[in-house]
Amino acid sequence: MTNIVAWLDERGTTVPPRLTARVGEALGARVEVSENEATSVCVDAAEALLRELLARETSGRDVALDLLTVDALVTYAFEAAAASPATLKQYATAAAARFAAAANSNT
Repeated sequence: MTNIVAWLDERGTTVPPRLTARVGEALGARVEVSENEATSVCVDAAEALLRELLARETSGRDVALDLLTVDALVTYAFEAAAASPATLKQYATAAAARFAAAANSNT
């Protein structure tokens, strides 16, 4: 069993280095978890970064990398979730609810 960094590295051959670095920053200490926890860890990190972005008073080009990071984390989360098709719908529903709650808490 590999950790999430190794799992992400296997997928990130065409990912720009800046985005890879920002994904690592967003994951923080969570990079030490196993690949089996990739779905929940990536959704957690994406939600946290999304909440941070939504809390900002202004946004512009300076948030582009963070928006791409949220997108990448969600993509990785669903790539990991797809390994267990029986629970994919459950993960998708839960993630959508979390992201909607994040958006609604800042309106």
